[in-house]
Amino acid sequence: MRDAGLESAIDAAGGVAQLARKIGIAQPSVSNWNRVPAQRVIAVEIATGISRKILRPDLYSELAISDMLDPIEAGRAQEYALLATLLSSAPSQDFLEKIAQLNGDVTPLGRAHSALAEAASIAVATEVEREYFDLFVGVGRGELLPYASYYLTGFLNERPLSRLRDDLAALGIERVESNPEPEDHAATLCEIMAGLVAGRFPASLAAQRAFFEKHVSRWIGRLFADMAKAERAKFYRAVGTLGCVFLEIETEAFKFAN
Repeated sequence: MRDAGLESAIDAAGGVAQLARKIGIAQPSVSNWNRVPAQRVIAVEIATGISRKILRPDLYSELAISDMLDPIEAGRAQEYALLATLLSSAPSQDFLEKIAQLNGDVTPLGRAHSALAEAASIAVATEVEREYFDLFVGVGRGELLPYASYYLTGFLNERPLSRLRDDLAALGIERVESNPEPEDHAATLCEIMAGLVAGRFPASLAAQRAFFEKHVSRWIGRLFADMAKAERAKFYRAVGTLGCVFLEIETEAFKFAN
């Protein structure tokens, strides 16, 4: 049985098929949902206009990223959430238009935002959808495999995934049954980091740093670097550059965290 948040999203989109199309996934995936998976909340919110607090009140009702965090932590959480959304599925035209409004500045992160905004301003959703497919899905496999196990061992579903599952269980984070992707997908890890920073998954700064160093920083920078130079990448080159810059900032910040 679907929960109220998912029903609202389906109604706003005009049906299951339309919701699936708007967020760039297959209709059967949405048909199998009982609620909006955590890693899809932001994409569904953008596609339908239904607030994340309505879509997943268990995750967002008590702590909205922009409402209760200090600006630095809110910015970190939003950066992770943006990367999670772009890595989980191709952006809709509406989302591309929102990304095109990102403001930049003279800092490395600001320049990366400007480049992403420029890429979004000239992108066409149907072409980005094909680009996403070629990069991350493909016929057989995509140009890139965005999984920790692959980057750390050369194979899928290996020991890094097992270790991740153990640590997620310790943090009280459960897998969404309707999500077929292994938990070590880059989108899922970025979504988890967003949740840790925002406090949706209670964890100390030391626990944040431990999770980041064990499951994120050891490999995801290479994924972003590969994305930035991938043969099939156009829009996603800017995403890869943003990921590289942001990861460098996070790595340095955690070195000096108390």
